[in-house]
Amino acid sequence: MLTVDDVLEQVGEFGWFQKQAFLILCLISAAFAPIYVGIVFLAFTPDHRCRSPGVAELSRRCGWSLAEELNYTVPGPGPEGQAFARRCRRYEVDWNQSALGCVDPLAGLAANSSLLPLGPCRHGWVYDTPGSSIVTEFNLVCDDSWKVDLFQSCVNVGFFLGSLGIGYIADRFGRKVCLLATTLISAILGVLTAVAPDYTSLLLFRLGQGLVSKGSWTAGYTLITEFVGLGYRRTVAILYQVAFTVGLVLLSGLAYAVPHWRWLQLAVSLPTFLLLLCYWFVPESPRWLLSQKRNTQAVKIMDHIAQKNGKLPPPDLKMLSLEEDITEKLSPSFAGLFRTPHLRKHTFILMYLWFTSSVLYQGLIMHMGVTGGNLYLDFFYSALVEFPAAFIILVTIERFGRLYPLAGSNLVVGAACFLMIFISHDLHWLNIVVACVGRMGITLAFQMVCLVNAELYPTFLSGFGAGCRGNDAASSGDQGGRFARDHQGRGEPAEESKAQRKQDLPSDPNIRIQLTGTRERCFAGDRVAEMRTELSSEEMLKSPKLFLLLACP
Repeated sequence: MLTVDDVLEQVGEFGWFQKQAFLILCLISAAFAPIYVGIVFLAFTPDHRCRSPGVAELSRRCGWSLAEELNYTVPGPGPEGQAFARRCRRYEVDWNQSALGCVDPLAGLAANSSLLPLGPCRHGWVYDTPGSSIVTEFNLVCDDSWKVDLFQSCVNVGFFLGSLGIGYIADRFGRKVCLLATTLISAILGVLTAVAPDYTSLLLFRLGQGLVSKGSWTAGYTLITEFVGLGYRRTVAILYQVAFTVGLVLLSGLAYAVPHWRWLQLAVSLPTFLLLLCYWFVPESPRWLLSQKRNTQAVKIMDHIAQKNGKLPPPDLKMLSLEEDITEKLSPSFAGLFRTPHLRKHTFILMYLWFTSSVLYQGLIMHMGVTGGNLYLDFFYSALVEFPAAFIILVTIERFGRLYPLAGSNLVVGAACFLMIFISHDLHWLNIVVACVGRMGITLAFQMVCLVNAELYPTFLSGFGAGCRGNDAASSGDQGGRFARDHQGRGEPAEESKAQRKQDLPSDPNIRIQLTGTRERCFAGDRVAEMRTELSSEEMLKSPKLFLLLACP
């Protein structure tokens, strides 16, 4: 029977329709960057000191420079050079008394200023920055500095909780419905975050945005990889993630131009409403429609793709079907991720890889904000290294497969993180170089995990499966193993002779196959063979020509 890939080979695997949809969906990927790492600019902590009534007036009367004012009125560093005392304590001195002189005003109160009593910052803080952040507006410093971490934790908790539900919605009700709904809600919550009156409401809006925003990115990733042909699927999947990197680069420039956090939040949230225009330009995934037995709609969409690409649809288009032999509507379930031993192993491994990749990626980005250099340039430089990382994947995955790049990139980022422990903060340039090397390594690992994930799950489980892995909650959900049969335990076809099955095996020498009792489909180049085979995940990762592996009951 005619499959989606068969039709795309005739009407264009990456024609005008796919290019248009790809560019639109890449905007969604770029718009996700400020949500994921926007805390770097929304919650930066500038140098600060306690506000002491009377100090400003005394400084004006004495004509002090800023350096002199700090030297005379602000406590020195704490033990071992720590700046806690300078930033979070003040001299318990009445600066309005007339007895204070302009030259070392504290000399008359104590022989040594270190003997003067220190107290908390009762009157707030003075921040040395021309802009603003949630830190400066809500005074999230000193004893309240933990609230900055809570702000980002709310987003991550939202990613985790939302991915479980959003992934199910994408597989149950469709990718387009999920894309539009999550984009609209995320945009509204982004605007509400910008006008939040207090810290508590800020947390609630941020949590809500985390619940839906990752679903928008995931739905876009799934849609574009399901629209293109087999030969372009890997490329568009990688470039879709490169669009996220473009969003990071643009964010650094926008944050520099708009230093006030509320205006910056509005600047990254309002354009998101324009992405709702994809309702008229991006249709539902025909592969998902076929998995839901909505063949008529899938045929109409494929006909529309043919017209947009200027090609004639095949005459037997109405015979369109999934590569899987399905007889009923497929429904996603959490149990489906653990139905077979191979799926259980793949799911647990991917959960671990998603967790480590998410923690390291976000951690290295946050590291840029504490290196002590120019925040905007450091963020910009570290974002640029993601472009060569994507290029490395494109040129090496065919030659080396998946296992070696995945293992190598994790070793690189692990070594970089280990080295940063021993690098002094005074060596700012070395910190940045090592952090950028680690950033490149974790970007390679992240994108490789996306590709491996895409090869392990069928269409009706792709969004749900992606949503159930990692503390970061599903960085992507690909169409995955839509070429494989579903996992609902339907009847096996009639037995074939082992000799006949051997004749049908792919000729690619990189694929080593052992005939056993399970039924799978393997793809080697353009040759397709349906066979009874069991292939380990290690063999799959090593094989540069193998596009899919799925263990079936």
